[in-house]
Amino acid sequence: MTIHHRDQLDDVQRTLRDIEGTTILIYDQTCATEKRRRRKRGAYPDPAKRVVINEAVCEGCGDCSVQSNCLSVEPLDTEFGTKRQINQSTCNKDFSCVKGFCPSFVTVEGGKLRKPKAVSADASALPPIPEPALPAIDRAYGVLVTGVGGTGVVTIGALLGMAAHLEGKGVTVLDVTGLAQKGGAVMSHVQISHAPADIHATRIAMGEADLVIGCDAIVTAGDECTSRMRHGATRVVVNSAKTPTAEFIKNPKWTFPGASAESDIRAAAGDAVDLVDANRFAVALLGDAIYTNPFVLGYAWQRGWLPLAYASLVRAIELNGVQIEQNRAAFEWGRRAAFDPASVRAATAGDAQTGATVISLHTKKAIDALIATRAEHLRAYQNAAYAARFSAVVGKVRDAERALGADTAQEPLTEAVARNLYKLMAYKDEYEVARLHADPAFVAKLAEQFEGDWKLKFHLAPPLFAKKDAHGRLVKKQYGPWLMPAFRVLAKLKFLRGTAFDVFGRTEERRTERALIGEYETLVQELTGSRLTRDTLPLAIELASLPDGIRGYGHVKENNLRAVRAKWAQLLAQWRSPEGGQTRNVA
Repeated sequence: MTIHHRDQLDDVQRTLRDIEGTTILIYDQTCATEKRRRRKRGAYPDPAKRVVINEAVCEGCGDCSVQSNCLSVEPLDTEFGTKRQINQSTCNKDFSCVKGFCPSFVTVEGGKLRKPKAVSADASALPPIPEPALPAIDRAYGVLVTGVGGTGVVTIGALLGMAAHLEGKGVTVLDVTGLAQKGGAVMSHVQISHAPADIHATRIAMGEADLVIGCDAIVTAGDECTSRMRHGATRVVVNSAKTPTAEFIKNPKWTFPGASAESDIRAAAGDAVDLVDANRFAVALLGDAIYTNPFVLGYAWQRGWLPLAYASLVRAIELNGVQIEQNRAAFEWGRRAAFDPASVRAATAGDAQTGATVISLHTKKAIDALIATRAEHLRAYQNAAYAARFSAVVGKVRDAERALGADTAQEPLTEAVARNLYKLMAYKDEYEVARLHADPAFVAKLAEQFEGDWKLKFHLAPPLFAKKDAHGRLVKKQYGPWLMPAFRVLAKLKFLRGTAFDVFGRTEERRTERALIGEYETLVQELTGSRLTRDTLPLAIELASLPDGIRGYGHVKENNLRAVRAKWAQLLAQWRSPEGGQTRNVA
């Protein structure tokens, strides 16, 4: 018997397949949910180490999700596209996301997460709020709790069961957990009645849910949940936080289906649907998203949708014996969010949110801001002449688009060119990665997030120095905090970019990146020529938007570029066809 690290799994599998006879491969690893349980009890190591993604360096390629298969790597909407962030509340400290071929990952060692300023706000110190009128029950009252594994959905069901038991009511609790896996759908069917004899089934039947406590919007909008709702009768409170699904791991362009989820829930339940961003409030008020579910529970109770007394629920939280004060505080803040949402918003005012400001488009002023923002970034990236080159190209596109007589408040082609030309011109070479890591704004954000004696470690694979693995791919290596001064020096050498003295610019990757800028400018010139009409505008926009798919670094970027070039050739051939791109048959 031999023991290997999980990184060698593929090599071991290939070795075993060539051995005649029966071979046995056992993969042994503690699951994320179990790690969290043990850490709560102090029975599992909890290293003073956290992973942080510098969103400015991140390309949104999703290789970190591919390597880690972890849903704690979440989407982050920024002005420059959807990037990645680590949910510190759910991260199980597996650290496999760092293997993603991207220099945006840093680890913070030592110190601890800084609690938000709003944590000091005490709900009990605010004016008291009245207790709601509780629903009268003359039959089994069905409460369906929905969410994802590892976040405490089953605990909420248990709290409801205990509270009902303390009141001498009849109660059944049926947990439907499926795979015991963080990120999997979990539901808890709770039936409450005056007497046990009034409950005829443990599972809530179709259309029989009186209340749905939706701790996750996507799970709540699923058929398994909405089929239990009854239009005009079921009350629903939903956590509207943008929690990713497993689809995000496979599709880096995945977007949270918030609007469709809300629509599906309202179609099933009717008007009695409340949405609250419980994750954001839990983090801002209590310092951890783990308190989201008791927050939602408090909200539902204050709305008068739970047939259980306040004292019973509070006692159930106490008997649960886990982080009693914090869970009680979450319950109280949830109550206040239902009764006086303005006071909760005031308590979290000024709470720093991760990510850049996203410019809302479809107005002339917004597009002006989009162009100006990118020109300013290119000035910082290289110099004023470089920014002027960008502005000149975008200006010509704008003139051509306006000449069509189209709605100048929209200007979709101008927007597409501005976004994608900027992306190509601001390619992240060694100078730029150094500049972005050394940016005081990034360091300040870390200081806001962590306290104590902490230090940074960087995870990089410099093309000129990194070793290669058996597949010829560069291998990342950890570098200590001494690299920060080196970053500052390297950032100041950006004037060497593209010159004969640019030692980094001689690699194939850098030469390709520089060539792409010229190729795209040539494409834009063709797109704004005589073939551009209102009919061909959609195809022009699609062609102009292609660089968005060129994401990542090294071999990841190379693979994405190969796919984009294939589509580029198809669409360009269609553009140049006699029909002029008016007929679309490209997959």
